[in-house]
Amino acid sequence: MAVYTKIDKSDIRLINNNFDIEKIINFRGIKQGIENTNYLLKSKNKKFILTIFEKRVSKKEVPFFMKLMDNLNSSRINCPKPLRTKKNSYLIKLKKKTACIVSFLDGKDKKKLNIKDCYTVGKITARMHLVTKKLKLYRKNSMGIKNLNPLLKSIKFKSNRFSKLEFFLKNNLKYIIRYWPKKLPNGIIHGDLFIDNIFFKKNKLSGIIDFYFAGNDYFMYEIAICINALCFDLKGNKFIINKQKIKSLIRGYESIKKISPREKSAINVLCRGAALRYLLTRLYDYSNTPKTALIKIKNPNEYYQKLLTHNSLHSHKDYFPR
Repeated sequence: MAVYTKIDKSDIRLINNNFDIEKIINFRGIKQGIENTNYLLKSKNKKFILTIFEKRVSKKEVPFFMKLMDNLNSSRINCPKPLRTKKNSYLIKLKKKTACIVSFLDGKDKKKLNIKDCYTVGKITARMHLVTKKLKLYRKNSMGIKNLNPLLKSIKFKSNRFSKLEFFLKNNLKYIIRYWPKKLPNGIIHGDLFIDNIFFKKNKLSGIIDFYFAGNDYFMYEIAICINALCFDLKGNKFIINKQKIKSLIRGYESIKKISPREKSAINVLCRGAALRYLLTRLYDYSNTPKTALIKIKNPNEYYQKLLTHNSLHSHKDYFPR
């Protein structure tokens, strides 16, 4: 979530005219995140989220996200529900851009997950995978392994303080592509299960938000993303892997859906790929985001450290302590 596109009262009038909901009387931009423009909309009794699609989201792919969230809601996976206009469309035009409104998910993100939280995240992730495996929807993962080389080439290394990383990144990508697994169990994954996309209410997981990186990929790649995003602890300036959190995450997942030996054996290279993906996107945003955007740029160094950690591990037993 972020704010690239500014809206005004005339845009709110357009929203009120298009949706059969209580009149929106207040709105404010949401600064967190980096991909799309987001606003919190308030009526007298309810809240909604307005998303204006920017950057990496293709207009033709937006209906996929709407249908996915609708299907997950129908399957009792708690996530934002897309609203339909009076003309039965998910989408409207604002500032010449595609936009949607979704229901407000009660709860908020935590600053740090404990071991029990990791277990519940594992459970809801497995539940989601069981649902998405059966859906007749398809979207190629826009941040999949095949997209990382073009992303790497698009980074302006000479103009930022991370210029010495280029050789390191190219070598890592070469290794990851060489050892990337083939034909693992797959379906639609969330693709961005970071701590700020997981909501809790009264210390219980209340739902998941921000499905705009969702696409078809290996289910175990989702686990690798979660290990990187949720199972490291910040101590001083260092990100230290927490294997007890990984163990809890996996146990929660396997309480709903079993993980095959082939999936487990691929965990190291999948974690390397996930870490490289976020290192590259953060480097790209660091050097390409307009200074006028209301946005908090995330530090690429976090995922540099995490990638180094994965490079020092090899066997799947390093990730699954007994």
